Amino acid sequence: MALSDAALTFGREVMTALLGLDQLYRRESGDEDGLAVLNLDQDHEFTGDAFESYRVAAGRFADLRLRAVRLPEPDRRVYYDDLCHSTLAFIAWREQGLSFERQLADFLHVPAAPVSEADLDRLRIDLQALLDRNGYQGTLAAQSAEWERRNRVPAADVEAVLTRWMDDAWTRTEATLLPIPADRADGMRVTPVSGMAFNARCNYPGRSVEINTDPVLTGPGLKHLAVHEGCPGHYIQFKMRETWYRRGLAAADVLLSCVNTASSCVFEGIADAGLEMTDWIANDDDRIQSLQNRYRAAVGTVAAWRLHGLGHNAGPVGDWLRSVALVGGEGWVANRMAFIRAPARAALIWSYWWGEPTVAAAWRTVAPPDRPAFLEFLHTRMHSNRSVAMFQADSRR
Repeated sequence: MALSDAALTFGREVMTALLGLDQLYRRESGDEDGLAVLNLDQDHEFTGDAFESYRVAAGRFADLRLRAVRLPEPDRRVYYDDLCHSTLAFIAWREQGLSFERQLADFLHVPAAPVSEADLDRLRIDLQALLDRNGYQGTLAAQSAEWERRNRVPAADVEAVLTRWMDDAWTRTEATLLPIPADRADGMRVTPVSGMAFNARCNYPGRSVEINTDPVLTGPGLKHLAVHEGCPGHYIQFKMRETWYRRGLAAADVLLSCVNTASSCVFEGIADAGLEMTDWIANDDDRIQSLQNRYRAAVGTVAAWRLHGLGHNAGPVGDWLRSVALVGGEGWVANRMAFIRAPARAALIWSYWWGEPTVAAAWRTVAPPDRPAFLEFLHTRMHSNRSVAMFQADSRR
């Protein structure tokens, strides 16, 4: 599955172009997080292209898009086409503005609409059936509240519980998926935080999972976060990317993690599909938590759509989100609202809805003997929603 020399060379050009755009965007916007929120090039091997304007940057990415069609690997032609599409849309957003609908369609390549009421109803029906089966009584809201009460982890215990889950997740990943090219001492530590616009965050350079203790947290929820932020989620993604690049097996652009781009859904999807990939959905509490996660991802898109697509005020949007949240409490509502109110990040809430089914669907098509090769395909190459599904057609040249 080695990449061609053409693809490796092209990846170096993409790397410097994205770095240059990131530098331009930071100067122009004052956004300290930037477009490239993580750069694994700690040796400063790459310098960003010097773009004096967005017009010049657009010309560079238009040229890259034209040239991508000549790459030997079909999945690389698809991915880089999608990436350049996203990046040209990002430039257009900064130059002249872009409607929220176009941001969704052109940044993330997903339908420009919130999750439908029919999909929300199906999730509620599935949740209630599971809760009924486990003896919970009353409305779905009452059942969810009681399930959360029984599984709640006090804030003071979160660090210890999450640390145990992360250790188990490391063991599980090595037993079921792949060898981790690092000692356990390289793994992530837990840092409780408060007042943040996220549930948890993988601070890979600091080897820290920052866990927001403001929302109500459960044991199954912390298990999910251990997988999502640690193994086989974001920690593994970053560790594999930098390891394989240093071995000459991955293109240079794997060293960047960018927002509002073609890889955003797959990035979150790899993390959210981790429980299925490690065959670690052990009981109905795990199943209930998974459905609650899907449901909250869904209502997050509706809240963001109301705010940015329909122009509703933040107060009523927050009230609506609070009324439908089911679990998580005020802390969860507050961090979701802070997340979706940021114009540079609002569209990303869709990546949590589309990511898991996109990656899980690709995973399920792969026969167990071929899964090690699929994991190499997944981690040595950046992927869009289209390219991640191309493994069987493309991986056996």
